Amino acid sequence: MARGGGFPGMGGANMQQMMRQAQKLQQQMEKVQAEIEAREFEASAGGGMVTAKVNGKKELLGLVIKPEAVDPDDVEMLSDMVVAAVNEALREAAEVSEREMGKLTGGLNMPGLF
Repeated sequence: MARGGGFPGMGGANMQQMMRQAQKLQQQMEKVQAEIEAREFEASAGGGMVTAKVNGKKELLGLVIKPEAVDPDDVEMLSDMVVAAVNEALREAAEVSEREMGKLTGGLNMPGLF
């Protein structure tokens, strides 16, 4: 049985150092997450007819629809362009978040950390 509890074969100093490193990593990840949440991502569809802006919190901040995109006889196409623009902006936000967090975690997926 290991003295002092903890994990067998690991001294208390090693465990404390690991805990400090984990806390530092968590602080770095929280900082990066806050920076990503504050960023804005923009995407357009229909050749620029519809542009959506979202933030890193995956909230829709703005939607610009050019007047020529509004065709009363084809509302479905306008709806499709809105969905496409919003989804692309959200995808970009998620991709940046994944990439930036991956830099800190070495590509490891760490669900539940936030």
